[in-house]
Amino acid sequence: MSITTSKSTDGSVLTILIQGRFDFSSHQEFRDSYEHDESIKEYLIDMRETTYLDSSALGMLLLLRDFAGGDHANVSITNCNSDVKKILTISNFEQLFAIK
Repeated sequence: MSITTSKSTDGSVLTILIQGRFDFSSHQEFRDSYEHDESIKEYLIDMRETTYLDSSALGMLLLLRDFAGGDHANVSITNCNSDVKKILTISNFEQLFAIK
């Protein structure tokens, strides 16, 4: 599992690419990917290479949402495979995040 980040050219959008299993073992790495830059206005969680996520991953996504502004946060989850999308749907995350 690895997490890589990239910023848009204007520095307002942070893309977080999650590769492999997204579970508790990636907790600190995931938090480190976004907590050190408060100039970000939009977060894109790219799950094109995510093979699995568990309940702790759902919790980490909620922590990011809180960090980004709670109900006013601009956080999108993109490129989910069918298994990951099913978990997000069952968990009603489409109510909290833009899932593309």
